[in-house]
Amino acid sequence: MPRAGVICEFNPFHNGHKFLLEKIKEQYADEIVCIMSGSFVQRGDIAITDKYERTLAALKNGADMVVELPTVYAVASAQIFAENGVRLAAELGCELLCFGAENSIEELKEIADALQSPEVQARIADNMKQGAYYPQAVSDALGEAFADIINKPNNILAIEYIKACRKYGVTPVAVTRKGTAHDDDKPCGDIASASFIRSQISSGDPYSAYTSMTIEHPAFLSGIEPILLFQLKTIDKDELAILADVSEGLENRIYDVALNYNSIKEISEQIKTKRYTMARIRRILIAVLLGITREMQATPVPYIRVLGVKRDRQALIRSKELPLLVDVRRGYDTLDISAKEIFNIDLKATELMNISRKTTVNEFSHGLIKV
Repeated sequence: MPRAGVICEFNPFHNGHKFLLEKIKEQYADEIVCIMSGSFVQRGDIAITDKYERTLAALKNGADMVVELPTVYAVASAQIFAENGVRLAAELGCELLCFGAENSIEELKEIADALQSPEVQARIADNMKQGAYYPQAVSDALGEAFADIINKPNNILAIEYIKACRKYGVTPVAVTRKGTAHDDDKPCGDIASASFIRSQISSGDPYSAYTSMTIEHPAFLSGIEPILLFQLKTIDKDELAILADVSEGLENRIYDVALNYNSIKEISEQIKTKRYTMARIRRILIAVLLGITREMQATPVPYIRVLGVKRDRQALIRSKELPLLVDVRRGYDTLDISAKEIFNIDLKATELMNISRKTTVNEFSHGLIKV
């Protein structure tokens, strides 16, 4: 059977993720390589706990190897997130890319095909000129026949996976979700969404029925809010203008709002317009915090950072062309300037995770996790 890649966040790793990995092993692949976000995640938030704890949970529950999707791409639009995740999967010899979905692969491929149409692209561009944010612009451009599918949780991302798979010669596989949808606010049996589990952790309510992880030192964006506020209030417009996801003069609005409000919630709400989703606003704030530029996100992921591997699957640690980082102390100095710039963002992200959790994780001394 072939090797499967899974692009993931495991924020935290839960029973639904375990079901997905088990299903892949039963039906599609002998080996699973997980490409996982590190300290920050695509919705523009800090991860609930560090990447090493999440890696360990994944390896204990079906994953054979876990590599990191660098923060530069993890905190990006669906297109950039998917493009670089699939690039890593292809580099690691994955013939398949498996992901949870509410719809069949045939339906999702049909939408991906429709999006290649110049007429649909023109309608999307026109809708965005009229002030629609991207998911709504896509939904309106495709029409009622596809509206129900495109508006379901995570299907925009699934479609981007399919498009990237075509580019890199990987076969996409949609695995039907079990129990709950991506952001459901209620559990179904022992399956609960990651957002529900995070809310339980935040409120101090029980969550052990839904995940094997015990989050002793959870991270929350509130734990680093003063740092983010300082960055927002001291950055200049020229610095803002080159950051990821900032366009069309949005730096002026961010600059003015940041000077007049004193909480991230207020600033986010005041920046938001019908043209920009709240997720995009949050990603911009993380770009401010970490210094993630459009130029960085336009650079294809330049290395593979291996976080953990099963002891009997260490032969998986090989790539087609990209340099591998297994021992960071030795590997860091072999990276070129551009790659170091991207890796340095991960170093910053880890330190912010440490501050939020009041813990100390050192990227240069932690070492490879083996199970």
